[in-house]
Amino acid sequence: MDRIFLSPPHMSGKEQQYISEVFESNYIAPLGEFVNRFESSICNCTGTKHALALSCATAGLHLALCVLGVENGDYVLASSFTFIGSVNAILYQNAKPIFVDSDESWNISPKLLKEAIQKSPRKPKALIITHLYGQLCKLDEIITICKEEGIFLIEDAAESLGASYQGKQSGTFGDMGVYSFNGNKILTTSGGGMLVSDNEEWVAKAQFLSTQAKENFLHYEHKEVGYNYRMSNILAAIGVAQMEVLDERVNRRREIFDLYQKVLGTYEEIQFMPEIEGSRGNRWLSTLTLKKTDPKKIITVLEEANIESRPLWKPMHMQPLFSDAMAIEDGTSQTFFEQGICLPSGSSMSDEDVMRVCDAIKKAIK
Repeated sequence: MDRIFLSPPHMSGKEQQYISEVFESNYIAPLGEFVNRFESSICNCTGTKHALALSCATAGLHLALCVLGVENGDYVLASSFTFIGSVNAILYQNAKPIFVDSDESWNISPKLLKEAIQKSPRKPKALIITHLYGQLCKLDEIITICKEEGIFLIEDAAESLGASYQGKQSGTFGDMGVYSFNGNKILTTSGGGMLVSDNEEWVAKAQFLSTQAKENFLHYEHKEVGYNYRMSNILAAIGVAQMEVLDERVNRRREIFDLYQKVLGTYEEIQFMPEIEGSRGNRWLSTLTLKKTDPKKIITVLEEANIESRPLWKPMHMQPLFSDAMAIEDGTSQTFFEQGICLPSGSSMSDEDVMRVCDAIKKAIK
């Protein structure tokens, strides 16, 4: 049978048309009309005032830390239950991460966040929160803590484009936010990211740094370190076409999750990732935990049926790279990692595909 992938690209049908327009204009790289259109589409969709199209979301996080003044030796708080791209930028700045564990929402625990701030060797400069698998954090509590402590809030919304809390889009609550357009995300440009903020000065500084920090001279003049982080006009053309179908993609992924939950939710040992009150996640990936069955067994059975699946993220405080890093953890995300699995969730999946996945899981559990 045909392979069912975890989260494959799903084109809108207009990508090639827009790419052809790029070639006709000969603005192949680095910038052009479609970069501007892509940034505008993000602003219009999310309500943010300023957007900067970049090579990847990690570049956006790096630029956010640079702009907010995170330097060598500073401490940066971060969600532990996440992908490493969420936190590598901390090391780029020679800063020190402090990892904070999850709570029942699967996202960062506000209670443990307070504890981490109290136990930090000195006041942390910033917090990077991850909206895990497209589900939003407890933003009210987190924002309050950051304001009380004077800590910058950076949203890693790489997985949560199209998700919202009380009607406001993810990525727009903090000082700066970042989206990803990697090949497996809900929308893709094959590879790319977007930095957003309501602060015009910060985004202008990030744009300056993202283009090798070239000063405003006819010749090439440089006074500080810069980076080659901007998105090409070709990739932005794909992004413009993808943004036109964002609502459809979110709705379909939510339908897929609902079908999984309807069919598999009858098993007492299965628990799906929750959605906090007042939020609407994009259900980028449908994820669950199993209390009895080894998830590796499920993954093996699915693979035998030509179905791709993955374990949940291995927490950052468990990674060898961060063996010396400070972590405030109570075992919550470790349990999720040991018991959890990501199911195929691509918006191009049919209901029959979902049922094929469910049937294989039922077989593994029995």
